[in-house]
Amino acid sequence: MDKRFKAPPPYAVASVDNALRIAAMLQLEGPLTVSEVAERIGVAPSTAHRLLAMLVYRDFAVQDANRAYRVGPVLELAAHSQSAASKLRAAALPHLRRLVDLLDESVNLTVRTGDTARFIASVECSQALRVGSREGMVFPVHQTTAGLLLLAELPPEQVDELYAVDKPGERPDPAELRADLARVRRSGFALNQGRSERGVVAVGVPVHGADGVVVAGLSVSMPSVRYRKDQLPTLVAALRTTAAALEADLRG
Repeated sequence: MDKRFKAPPPYAVASVDNALRIAAMLQLEGPLTVSEVAERIGVAPSTAHRLLAMLVYRDFAVQDANRAYRVGPVLELAAHSQSAASKLRAAALPHLRRLVDLLDESVNLTVRTGDTARFIASVECSQALRVGSREGMVFPVHQTTAGLLLLAELPPEQVDELYAVDKPGERPDPAELRADLARVRRSGFALNQGRSERGVVAVGVPVHGADGVVVAGLSVSMPSVRYRKDQLPTLVAALRTTAAALEADLRG
């Protein structure tokens, strides 16, 4: 599948990228073992062990009595204070798992940071052909299902300001984007057919925080070969029910 997410720099170093991913995982998810880290980032256990050892050396991680790794002193303040994203992720995961059980497709929770969308939670379904975990991935916001939902909540002038600085390869066509966002506002959901990744269809709805402001997008993703247009009402209804349950938890 075509992964046109936020392009890495031309000088990207795989080991640095993997170390940063591990640090983010520890901060968002809590303690992880060497084997869990190896499986998640797709490296050998020996490689995962070396990366974790460097994080320990630089105080980004520590190893506990059970030989699992958790955030170290450098990240500890954020871990204790719990960022809004980590709280949102913790509240959302049980709901995401139930939605996967219901639909048997992978689901995601995504937030916006400027002109990018970051997947902060992802639960895969059990089907052999499935959309894999997007957790930690960053895409241009206008290319994602949740990103369109989040952009649709902004005043038009704020969207224009967001794309005032030209970014080759990432800047959307203004007229097309306005039409897309108007369609999302009218329907209350977003349908993404190959927009961010070829061969993937995603449907999403907004998630509102305790103050009523949209804080994230909840989406279900599936291979396009398995998507049928007549499924759309069922998918949207299931997503809205899950979003409402999550919103009730956020208010409580």
